[in-house]
Amino acid sequence: MAWRVTIPRGMAWRATLRTMTKIGYAAMLEQFHPTELLDWCAEAEAAGFSAGFMVSDHFHPWTPHQGNAAFAWSFMGALGQRTSLPFGSAVTCPGFRYHPAVIAHAAATLGAMYPGRFWLGLGAGEALNEHVVGGYWPEIGIRSAMLFEAIEVINKLFTGDVVRHKGEHFTLESARLFTRPQDPVPIYVATAGPLNAKRTGRNADGMITVGAADEKIQMLWDRFADGAREAGKDPTGMPKLLQIHVSWAPTRDAAERNAVSEWPNGGMPFPKQDIRNPEDFAAMAKQVSPESFVNRVLISAEADDHAAHIQGFVDTGFDEIHVHNVGRNQSEFIRFYGERVLPQLRLG
Repeated sequence: MAWRVTIPRGMAWRATLRTMTKIGYAAMLEQFHPTELLDWCAEAEAAGFSAGFMVSDHFHPWTPHQGNAAFAWSFMGALGQRTSLPFGSAVTCPGFRYHPAVIAHAAATLGAMYPGRFWLGLGAGEALNEHVVGGYWPEIGIRSAMLFEAIEVINKLFTGDVVRHKGEHFTLESARLFTRPQDPVPIYVATAGPLNAKRTGRNADGMITVGAADEKIQMLWDRFADGAREAGKDPTGMPKLLQIHVSWAPTRDAAERNAVSEWPNGGMPFPKQDIRNPEDFAAMAKQVSPESFVNRVLISAEADDHAAHIQGFVDTGFDEIHVHNVGRNQSEFIRFYGERVLPQLRLG
């Protein structure tokens, strides 16, 4: 069954103020070997996924069965060479595994190597990936404060000036980035709540969300716009990116099996930021059934269902929609979308 997305009153104007929506490919390093994933990214570019690539940044997979978790920054360096489209991290957490200065260093390097192509996606993080360095795992309010202080540090370093910073969460002593792109790398923040959406509009260049009800998307965009205007920015020109998860296979039964076996975390209707180990997710996955994915992951073998699902988000006004197929059948999925789904979409 396909989701249907209607445009709430007041939202439709966004479609008239943006450029054409582009569809991208979500490169999920927690599921696939990086060498295979490079091949699939190249196939996706050839098939018409013109927005480029959202690259997941994980230290662990969600479940041991997923079987991978390559270092995203090594992968993105190779991705820039292998493809010609934009790409970015979705998302990197500053402050635990990475000090903000290290993220700024890495992002500036990719920006210098691939001008105009790399964007930096940041978020408040998950214990699954960040607890590995030890220490206290704080509540979401503290993690959010860390995120936006980290953005302040990164933006200071992007200027090329010598930076000193002593804040509530981070210290920087006489640091300067010598290798930088001509224009600073844009920063997009992943958020799902009104407070952080407003802070994102104020402090970042764009916003990343996941699939949600129309009313929630509208609320997030409104708070994002409020924050942007407070900072003297025009929100209509700031990118709004979406990541969605689908399960496609030649039959409905196969698509259901793929969702349950390969992406059970997508059927868990509760916050996951505080769960520390893949083994814990595997234990919870025993309770997941195909019904668990209703209104969370589209499961269908039909091209029309996939096209209608994505078209709803296109009509809502997203600038980029990055699609993740949860099964192992990536080449088949890319070919199916390139031949039967993408041509149906009205992206203007």
